Amino acid sequence: MARPSATQQSPNVGGPAKAALVYPGLKGPFILLIACFAAWGSAANLTDVLVGVFRQIFTMSNFQSALVQFAYYGAYFALAIPAALINRRFGYKTGVLTGLGLATVGGLLFIPASQLLAYGFFLIALFVLAAGLSILETSANPFVIAMGPEISATQRLNLAQAFNPVGANIGVLLGAVLILPRITKDAEKESMTAQELEAAQEQDLSLVLGPYLGIALALLLIWVLIALKKINTPDEHAHFGLEESSGGATSRLWRNQHYRFGVIAQFLNVGAQVCAWSFTIQYAMDVVGVSEDIAGLYLQASLVLFLIARFVMTYLLGIIRPTKLLFAMAALGVVLSLVAVVSPNMLGLLAVVGISLSLSLMFPTIYGVALQGLGPDTKFGAAGLVMAILGGALLPPVQGLIMDGADTNIGFVVPAVCLAIVAAYALFDLRSSRHGGPLVSEGAAH
Repeated sequence: MARPSATQQSPNVGGPAKAALVYPGLKGPFILLIACFAAWGSAANLTDVLVGVFRQIFTMSNFQSALVQFAYYGAYFALAIPAALINRRFGYKTGVLTGLGLATVGGLLFIPASQLLAYGFFLIALFVLAAGLSILETSANPFVIAMGPEISATQRLNLAQAFNPVGANIGVLLGAVLILPRITKDAEKESMTAQELEAAQEQDLSLVLGPYLGIALALLLIWVLIALKKINTPDEHAHFGLEESSGGATSRLWRNQHYRFGVIAQFLNVGAQVCAWSFTIQYAMDVVGVSEDIAGLYLQASLVLFLIARFVMTYLLGIIRPTKLLFAMAALGVVLSLVAVVSPNMLGLLAVVGISLSLSLMFPTIYGVALQGLGPDTKFGAAGLVMAILGGALLPPVQGLIMDGADTNIGFVVPAVCLAIVAAYALFDLRSSRHGGPLVSEGAAH
């Protein structure tokens, strides 16, 4: 059974081009989901700041500090399939509520972590927080897609995802204002006794607690608002019965080349994004010699650029085929990453900041293109694309090892390679038989 057409589902019967962005009665729930996108953006990018913070607090290598991202994005990988099962059995709303609840618990775990002064316990708290956000993201992204006609799905998802960097900027601002300037400097530690060092470490770790408690409270508030709201998405219920009885979703998804390559592209896109943002502060400090107090502002500038570009890209996606923009931005990202490698100076730092421009449309665009036409396999397909966020766990340690063994600027060859393969995915789609607008199913839906 195929998904009903846009003209069947929308009151705009003049044709697909006039289809509403969301179905009638779903504007309120759509806004609540936008709040979810902002909330997990804050958590994710506050984590980027923690890579540098933990390196100073616990005196560790770039590789060890990158384990922050491994714990965070590893949880995304581990919980994506359970999230898909929740969505399949109980629906997207239950999935969103489950994710919000678990993420709230993770945020609260920072209270005992700050008391125990143990790096490992902070990683556990981050894992639980990210586990909840994994379920939330696995549910919220296809939920947004189901809230309107398929013809506007990629644009709708880009609009929702545009508020992710709004939260991201809040997260980095919290880190840059409340954490980075106030942590004990390495020069100050040299003259401290063992007792003074322990007290300084306790104070520094307590700084990490405040922002995460704020995020936990925000997630709890969103949970209450969504729980009280009745949400009915026609597409989801149209597929429910078919999903329950369908078998072989995994094999169908594997045979779908666009989906399979899309998962790989998403893995590398997220890896490039986390690599660029995790080591922007280190590049500013180690390569250019920027002070600790100012270094965080470059990451902030990077995320502001990402935010502005996301809204610009959302507009452009209404008039330009998504994968044409994807190819152009991926190619730009490769160039900027290579400039960061070969120009270890202020130009290289500006290139690192500029990488965010190329990253701005990638996640929702790859997500939307890979899922289009999957029909009843959409929920498991969404899980695979969220599992691809594992790239954010595996690739930053690789870049960290390169930086430890060579120079900080050389490590940016990692995002360059990642974005080159994303560009190849865009070319693959452009040269295929699929066209702009609603993409046909290629054996995925029956």
